[in-house]
Amino acid sequence: MNDSPGWAPPGSSPSDGERPEAPADPRQEQPSQPAGDRKWSAEQPPPGQWSSPGTAAPGPAAPQQPQQPPQGQGWGSYGPQPPGAPQGGPYGHPGAHGQWGKPPAAKPGVIPLRPLGLGEILDGAVATMRTHWRSVLPITLVVATVVQVINVLVQKYALSEFTLATDPGADLDQAVNNLAATAGITLGASFVQALGGIVATAMLTMIFSRAVLGNTSTISAAWREARPRLPHLIGLTLLMGLGAILLFAVLALPGILTRRPELILLGLFAAFPLLLWLWIKFILASPALMLEKGTVFKSLARSAKLVKGTWWRVFGITALTTLITSIVAGIIVWPLTIVGIAVFGGGMNGIENGTASTAWGALVLSGIGAIIAQTIVMPMQSGVTVLLYVDQRIRREALDLELARAAGVENYGTTGG
Repeated sequence: MNDSPGWAPPGSSPSDGERPEAPADPRQEQPSQPAGDRKWSAEQPPPGQWSSPGTAAPGPAAPQQPQQPPQGQGWGSYGPQPPGAPQGGPYGHPGAHGQWGKPPAAKPGVIPLRPLGLGEILDGAVATMRTHWRSVLPITLVVATVVQVINVLVQKYALSEFTLATDPGADLDQAVNNLAATAGITLGASFVQALGGIVATAMLTMIFSRAVLGNTSTISAAWREARPRLPHLIGLTLLMGLGAILLFAVLALPGILTRRPELILLGLFAAFPLLLWLWIKFILASPALMLEKGTVFKSLARSAKLVKGTWWRVFGITALTTLITSIVAGIIVWPLTIVGIAVFGGGMNGIENGTASTAWGALVLSGIGAIIAQTIVMPMQSGVTVLLYVDQRIRREALDLELARAAGVENYGTTGG
């Protein structure tokens, strides 16, 4: 916990799928239990004897003392327990984990310090955007503006060159030169867009990591903390991109060598599910790289370890986040795009002859919509990824204990807090 805002490297962590028991409360003697049964109370009261605190028979007045629920008869914020309800457990969160009777987990920042549900991950990302908007939104606004200005220029000039290059009356050499220039401009624009996304991801990771602890982070502080890791993050991004290209090339190679289009298509279709599996497997590499300060390959290995056994859960949360952000972006971008085409792009005639996609008014309105959408969507996606990383480490390595100590939560893990 010394490397703020990152957290201690995993070191000697529990085995996958296990969480260490919190230290025993020194004020209470706990009966010994088998290791596999520790999440259940050792003593279960007979049915019909559950009661809320304060219902005991009246006695002599005594000084007010903090009440401790007797073993097997806790209450928490959800009232008395019904007969047969499971007792105790490391987290007292009814419903989400099927456990009753302990107070809510400590929440120094945007998430409670316990394994998170889907709603809590999404809510944590939104809460960070809302609470720390002075740091989050300027970063994404600047990056989105730069990216969209370049995108508008590329669409205005590169697409015009492409139209000229595909004109049947154009000279062949001129057409080839135009296509090469168009490809170069497009690749350059894509590189700038990717670089902007990397910078935004690095800075947002630092802001979200501090928000988990309840701390704020300025833009300058986020940049100062993220800057040393940028070369590693660029290397990680390039490695994953080259890996995806290589995967498609290898699977399409048999069809290319045999000159059989059906084999090429089969190889490309086979590459998609494999690429999706690898993407989810390594999706936590970016926050691991930024917060654990390891190498690129070590971060990939860390992501694979954290996702192992929970691939479908991570995939579901990521897919739902992508769906939500796509809908939000579409609601913002498409109305402005339609208005731009109708007013400045010549309407249906412009769409038919191809001038609608290169009209300045239509491009500017569409770019403004994309800037607004990316400003909102980018931190949402980055936040969910960071909180997924935190959640997986809490589940596998009891990171909540380290986070509680870093946030200054007293007696966490000893008194059920």
